Formats: sequence, structure tokens, C-alpha cells
Amino acid sequence: MRKGFLLLAALSGFMAVALGAFGSHGLKHIATPEMIAIFNLGVEYQFYHTFALIAVAFSGHWLQSRLIDWAGYLFIVGIILFSGSLYLYALLGTKWTGPITPLGGVCFLLGWLFIAVAVWRNRVVELDD
Repeated sequence: MRKGFLLLAALSGFMAVALGAFGSHGLKHIATPEMIAIFNLGVEYQFYHTFALIAVAFSGHWLQSRLIDWAGYLFIVGIILFSGSLYLYALLGTKWTGPITPLGGVCFLLGWLFIAVAVWRNRVVELDD
């Protein structure tokens, strides 16, 4: 098991729940519906990639590849860049974060691609029941 990725996934999941609650309850009095939707998109993608990190953490049981580790790193950077830039934009109106968001999206895409290549290249170890 890749313990570090599991720890980061747990922390990311905690943050996503907290930020989601804040977005649903705390933002409605200080932000426009459009900004709330942007904030919630950040939460949504953080959740998706939190689950991806959990998969990366446990994938060592059946798949050995450094590409899996790189996928995990890319998911972490993607969460920071993609979701983080959306949070900043929705909360502070920081337009300079706009170009950062797609970089996070590219990290997500590369992470998924690295997993696909790792599976394609490697013999998957069958687990006995």
C-alpha cells in the first residue's frame, strides 16, 4: 500500500467535506450563485480525485509501477491547482488564477493517462480469494 497517498486522500476528503459544507451554507450570503457554482465545481473535482488517490494508495496490491506513483502526484498537484484556483476565484475574485485552472486539469488528465499506461504495460497480479 502507498500509505502517503492514503493519508493525503483522507486529508483531502476531510477538506472537501468541510469546503462543500462551507460552499453550501457559508457562501450563500456573500457570493453570487455563479461564484458558488464555481466553488462547488472545485469541491466536486477534489472529491473525484480524492477517490482516485485512494485507488492509487491501494493499487500496490495488484499493480507495481512508478507510473502509478506519478499519477498520485499529478492528482495531488491537480487538486491544488484546479480546485484551489477555483476556490480562490470564487472567494476573492482573483482573475489571475484563471490560467492556473487548466494546468490542474492537465495534471488530472495526465494522472489518468499514467494509470492507463501502467495497466497496459504491466502484468496485473491476480489476487487469490
